[in-house]
Amino acid sequence: MRWTILVLALAGYVVGTYAETGSIRGRVIDQSTKEPLPAAIVQIVDLQIGGSADIEGRFTLNDIPVGTHRVRASLVGYEPHTESDVIVATARPVELVIELRQSSIDIEGVEVRAGYFQRTPDAPVSVQRLSYEEIRRSPGGFEDVVRAIAVLPGVAQAQPGRNDLVVRGGAPSENLFTVDNIEIPNINHFGTQGAGGGPLSYINLDFVRETAFSTGGFGVRYGDRLSSVLNIDLRNGRTDRFGGKATISASQFGLNVEGPFAEQGSLVFSARRSYLDFIFKSAGFSFVPEYWDFLGRARYALDGKNELTFLAVGAIDDVSFFDEDADDRFNNSRVLGTAQRQYASGATWRHLFDHGIATFTLGRSFVQYNGLQRDSLLRPIFSNQSKEGETSLRADVTLRTGQTTEFSFGAQAKLIRFNANLALPGYVSPFGDTLSVNVQDYRTYGTKGSAYLQLTHKLFTRLTFIAGGRGDFFDLIDKSFAVAPRAALLYEISPLTTLTASAGVYYQSPSYIWLVADNANRELRHVRADQLVLGIEQMLREDLRFRVEGYMKEYRDYPASLGRPYLVLSNTGGGYGGSEEGFASFGFDRLASLGTGRSVGVEFLLQKKLSEIPLYGLASLTLSRTRFTSVDGRERPGSFDQAFILNVSAGYQFNEKWEASTKFRYASGRPYTPFNVDGTQNVAAYNSERTSAVHSLDIRVDRRWNFQSWTLITYVDVQNIYNNRTSGSVRWNAREQRVEMDESSIGILPSIGISAEI
Repeated sequence: MRWTILVLALAGYVVGTYAETGSIRGRVIDQSTKEPLPAAIVQIVDLQIGGSADIEGRFTLNDIPVGTHRVRASLVGYEPHTESDVIVATARPVELVIELRQSSIDIEGVEVRAGYFQRTPDAPVSVQRLSYEEIRRSPGGFEDVVRAIAVLPGVAQAQPGRNDLVVRGGAPSENLFTVDNIEIPNINHFGTQGAGGGPLSYINLDFVRETAFSTGGFGVRYGDRLSSVLNIDLRNGRTDRFGGKATISASQFGLNVEGPFAEQGSLVFSARRSYLDFIFKSAGFSFVPEYWDFLGRARYALDGKNELTFLAVGAIDDVSFFDEDADDRFNNSRVLGTAQRQYASGATWRHLFDHGIATFTLGRSFVQYNGLQRDSLLRPIFSNQSKEGETSLRADVTLRTGQTTEFSFGAQAKLIRFNANLALPGYVSPFGDTLSVNVQDYRTYGTKGSAYLQLTHKLFTRLTFIAGGRGDFFDLIDKSFAVAPRAALLYEISPLTTLTASAGVYYQSPSYIWLVADNANRELRHVRADQLVLGIEQMLREDLRFRVEGYMKEYRDYPASLGRPYLVLSNTGGGYGGSEEGFASFGFDRLASLGTGRSVGVEFLLQKKLSEIPLYGLASLTLSRTRFTSVDGRERPGSFDQAFILNVSAGYQFNEKWEASTKFRYASGRPYTPFNVDGTQNVAAYNSERTSAVHSLDIRVDRRWNFQSWTLITYVDVQNIYNNRTSGSVRWNAREQRVEMDESSIGILPSIGISAEI
């Protein structure tokens, strides 16, 4: 690594950098209604220069020195806001969308300063917003959206090296992903059917403008998920000319192209290919994953009030096995290899009207699974050929009826198509249970529907009340309809201190694969979670905040196995779903809605934004407890229960060229079931023991070069720098007849990233 840093430094000395400038363009809009805010003042804080927005809320600032800047927007009647991490480069103009929130505090003699943090209008609790730059520079994050949010409070990782999110004790299947208002069942490569997660996201970060991640208490606009919502907003392509970017990053290489379309539009396209196959081969793995992913987006403004957006993203995932010797065959027998083809596409029409906005989205998602697992003699254990498709139409309307009142309402309809061919003949699980599944040419159609209404009202100057209700329909289960009321309060004690509270009911329909193996599984109900969240936030500086939140989640009607009376499906889905977890996440059992559970916890967050002090960072601490009760009536720790999770991520920007950052993560052990001397697991002691703690340290160094018309960014990222290979899991070694710690982690992983943009 020393030689790598030396080469980068020498390159910088030899080629030098140009004293060049760039430009910042963008719009200032109302956070709720998205209406343009004419005459808003836009200033570059560190340079004390700026201008005002035109009648469409647009602004342009030219001849800005390259480097990192802070852009502040303000308007009478609105709370000023500061955008940090605005990177001006020579290759491409910066495009900003600055959203301002109507001012809620008007106290004589109190100066309202421009904050660096924004709230989500319909979710005053448990929301964290991250910009493109904050995600990109995350150490050990592989420039991956999902890995970046894994350091937030309340978030656990089911396995190191995977994106299976466990949010406040919930299973990986309980998380909702939306990209440009299009719901996508799973945004990861090599996802687990009926659950979620995977090793890496297939959403190209280069086109992400901002993310908003809610770990609970989200509004009634979102449903059919119990734990979290990740909203990903993509940016528009450049409108001045065509340009591109070539990248070799931690796990892949790719090419981006973007440019203007007609007079009022823009286009973007990207294609990426992994080189994980080279990494896995060099690390001695006997199987190699390979993937491609693609993204295309077009945006066209019909006029000042109407805009069309088209989006298509897709992924191709394949796994190759090398069964060259007995060791390879034994290692591969533990792996469920799944080739996948998946895509999501859609068109969105956004219409602005007086004091409101209406959005209509036609979307389509599709996933094809082709899974196979063999034993050490290469005999098939399990095969799966499944297809899941959803076609949806949704409408969302936000209307402000006065200075203090706002309505949101909408509806969605989905047409579902599901096909499956499954074979699991006479499989005996580690607990001694026998599963025998033979589903041939299963085909079904179904429909889902939802509608919601929400009111936001300021009762007093400092108190905001949010209340609403949501109804969800799913016709493939007997009790097909569920109603979910929700409410929240936000009380601003002062401009620096805010109290928040949220209470509500959340429902999620069973996964499609759970309904296949036994027709009686159609009797399942929507899974229900009742949530209560209380919090307080204190602004220590305009760029530094401290937040404490406590939560409680009460689960009921969770699918539980009647044949395996210890099993609740909330304890499944954290991995690839093969034989080592007894194929439990597929729901091949006779299931009943008899599982219950509770998750309680307290979370601490300290976050510093980049400002005139060139230090940024985030520290989070989560203390929690999760328990589930199965059909045998026994309460046990949830499989993803981790009592203590600590994350510390921080960086320092030395100048416009050099930046360094680090991340440390520590999580206490997860429950597991001990093994008997013959390799079976002791059902009576289900989830009674704990694995060892998981911890790692990542370090990253970035270097930027700005030339006359193009930009070069390089970085060195060392993941797991002290080479902790333990994944925190325990497994049985059938060959050596002993219990062993799973050391499937790659260990220390240095990588170099290079991207050139013109």
